[in-house]
Amino acid sequence: MNWAGLEVLLGGVNKYSTVFGRVWLSMVFIFRVLVFVVAAQPVWGDETKDFVCNTAQPGCINVCYDHIFPISHARLWALQLIMVTCPSLLVVAHVKFREQKNQKYTQLHTGEYLYANPGRKRGGLWYTYLISLIFKAAIDGAFLYILYYVNDGYGLPSLSKCSLNPCPNMVDCFISRPTEKRIFIIFMVVTSALCILMCIIEIVYLLCKRCHKLLRKRLDKEHMQSIEGHELHVLSQSRAKYTRVDPTVSSTQSLNKFKKDVAISEMG
Repeated sequence: MNWAGLEVLLGGVNKYSTVFGRVWLSMVFIFRVLVFVVAAQPVWGDETKDFVCNTAQPGCINVCYDHIFPISHARLWALQLIMVTCPSLLVVAHVKFREQKNQKYTQLHTGEYLYANPGRKRGGLWYTYLISLIFKAAIDGAFLYILYYVNDGYGLPSLSKCSLNPCPNMVDCFISRPTEKRIFIIFMVVTSALCILMCIIEIVYLLCKRCHKLLRKRLDKEHMQSIEGHELHVLSQSRAKYTRVDPTVSSTQSLNKFKKDVAISEMG
């Protein structure tokens, strides 16, 4: 497979990723793809040629190999790397969709646009980015479980025993370079776990940032409402202190009315 082409394709995701997303992408291509292509894949090679059992029974070695290795580690990791990078393409596709939509709108409405920055994580793109992170973490976790379940753990025994048909009896089977392969298995498992951790950290970061933004909007709204309420209260107090003078009555009538109001207030 052309891993360099995949790297170029996913390189555009860096423009729309956070710092954690850039670290994740670097970990995938440096510690996983590069190590897999340069070191891990040649170590496995054609494993059936180096798998030896102490029997000459035809078909016994093939049956035992299939029982001990239901799926090749190298092919499983290749499938995992392809699957785990696919969700990032959702983000690229969403941005391209925004750009095309923006371009069509600009052609119809000269000088106007729908998105000032199509790659900014706002609206639907934020949800697409969050979903891609969840998918990446889930895919890595699923493949770690498959590797553990299929091979009964992350170890690799130097000696395996097999008694399946058509083997005549219990035979001993030997794996070539088990220690070296065990080291690569542990390395790939650890890097996958670190990538899952980076995805979880980025998810928490995005959610906390979103909650902080919503909380800030709510506090600003409450602050504006309190300012408006205070202004209305001051205005109502100033209106209450204002006493209207009837211009149609004489000064004597006004003075008598004032005395009457004072007398009533003293009696009360």
